[in-house]
Amino acid sequence: MDEENELSKSAHKVFKIKYHFVFVVKYRKDLFLQLKYVETFKRICYGLEKRYHMKFETIGFDEDHVHFMLQSVMKYSPS
Repeated sequence: MDEENELSKSAHKVFKIKYHFVFVVKYRKDLFLQLKYVETFKRICYGLEKRYHMKFETIGFDEDHVHFMLQSVMKYSPS
């Protein structure tokens, strides 16, 4: 089974939860045109993956915002 269609399993449940987040830079500044901020942001996201049960499937950058497609477990709420 490929990783895209893989289901997560727990004691009495099978699930697949994905979140799509869009975060905007304050005042819509074009912060992500500078590569050092993009690399730092990705490093932080992959650090979060290691500490929590989540996987960043995609991280997309525009000048003033970032998109995440995130897969997580049910014990974490989107907030």
